[in-house]
Amino acid sequence: MPRDPLVVGIVNATPDSFYDGGKYDPVAHARRLVEEGADWLDIGGESTRPGAAAVGALEEWDRVAPVFEAMRGKVPLSIDTTKAEVAEHAAAAGATVLNDVRGLEDPAMVEVSRRFETTIVMHSRGTPETMGALTQYTDVVREVRDWLVERAARAQSPSVLIDPGIGFAKTAEQSLRLLQGTAMLVETGLDVLVGASRKSFIGRALGQASPEHRLPGSLAAVAAAYHRGAMAFRVHDVRATKELLRMLQAIERA
Repeated sequence: MPRDPLVVGIVNATPDSFYDGGKYDPVAHARRLVEEGADWLDIGGESTRPGAAAVGALEEWDRVAPVFEAMRGKVPLSIDTTKAEVAEHAAAAGATVLNDVRGLEDPAMVEVSRRFETTIVMHSRGTPETMGALTQYTDVVREVRDWLVERAARAQSPSVLIDPGIGFAKTAEQSLRLLQGTAMLVETGLDVLVGASRKSFIGRALGQASPEHRLPGSLAAVAAAYHRGAMAFRVHDVRATKELLRMLQAIERA
């Protein structure tokens, strides 16, 4: 992994994602994020927001296939999926990164991770329909860290990133605590990716019910995680995040 921070642009080819579901044409949006400077694109065809309904592998792949076809060779691509079948299709279509929000729970995903240069292992519990009831932790940072280290060891790709899964089976307070504790994740020696963009914990902290009004909080979360050692950021707002990180680096170099 390069040591300069990476900005990962989110492409949701879904009608029901919490912020941008159905808001953009996925291919046009992918192109726009690349123009804004995305280091890679994370493409998903099934919403993982709390309460979201599952979709079949065929429908999920049909949603994302046009994006892979249009963007192959233009920028590194990752597939955001929990299904080995979809991951296989994505690898054949040029994806080099596997983003599994269930943290290689499925042995078939462990096997398919061999086909990718990088695997992102994210912490979560349950499914989108059940995760809201699975927020019991004694020490959320320590427990998430230990879980991620164990799951990262399953990955068969040459490179692994860990993602604490902000908002996935975590309360708003626990999500803030994970951001505060990012350095403990970095101490594992694994590169850390943080995906906090426009999530509900920001709304709780700032009193902003609509994701449309959470950009300042999203940028603050990136800055906090960056200063604690995180090196990759999965975001909706690529240009603003790139400018934030460039400014932080300029201050450090001054």
